[in-house]
Amino acid sequence: MHLERVDPDNLPSLHDDEATVTGKVPGSRKLRERFDELHDRLAKLQRVFYADGRHALLVVFQGRDASGKDGTIRNVCGAFNPQGCRVTSFGVPSTHELAHDFLWRIHNAVPPRAMIGVFNRSHYEDVLAVRVHELVPEAIWSGRYQQINAFEAGLVANDVIIRKFFLHVSSDEQRERLQERLTNPERNWKFRAGDLDDRARWDEYTDAYREILGRCSTMDAPWFVVPADDKRVRDYLVARELVDTLESLDLRYPEAAPDIMRYASLVD
Repeated sequence: MHLERVDPDNLPSLHDDEATVTGKVPGSRKLRERFDELHDRLAKLQRVFYADGRHALLVVFQGRDASGKDGTIRNVCGAFNPQGCRVTSFGVPSTHELAHDFLWRIHNAVPPRAMIGVFNRSHYEDVLAVRVHELVPEAIWSGRYQQINAFEAGLVANDVIIRKFFLHVSSDEQRERLQERLTNPERNWKFRAGDLDDRARWDEYTDAYREILGRCSTMDAPWFVVPADDKRVRDYLVARELVDTLESLDLRYPEAAPDIMRYASLVD
């Protein structure tokens, strides 16, 4: 059970039935065991990734309200040592941010080599919410796909590995999660009236997401659509892809310099 890169020539429909995995899914206990193995593997891989220092890793999470971005980051990226990982959440741009180009605040958060950067929402909001809510003219947002691709290509050329995950939740599952959020005193503070406004624009957001997948899933900066109705499956699939990505990098611990190793004989 693993994710496939989005093929721009064969786009997913993003219908509700694609929010669950088709075929056989391991039972709850077995899935938990496999996830725990991946979680441990991620922790070990991050240690050598940090020591290796040749790459940065940028992990982007996008999804509708209540699709599970916070939960996925907590459950999957919780494997990483905070010393080598930074999570950045992108909300409504500030006045200062709006005074710059739309990628300015994004570039400031790109991880340096040896670090893992996790984006909770991202530069793609500028071709999502901005488009759906008509915050800027089409002539502006329509040109941003090319700018985004050029931006990401520049990052890749400078040793940033990019993996982008769209957490795909069905309409029924989103409704249940929003209702739960409203009735749970520990969670209803997260609810905002705009959640319902965005839900009413379901089809418009679907069109916007499909255009992103079609125009911005590239060989070096691919998109993955994650069936997100089942939280356990969602977390497993993301963890599986991150493990595969890190294992593909031929990571290694650097050799200690001779002037360091001469101290080995002095350690009692």
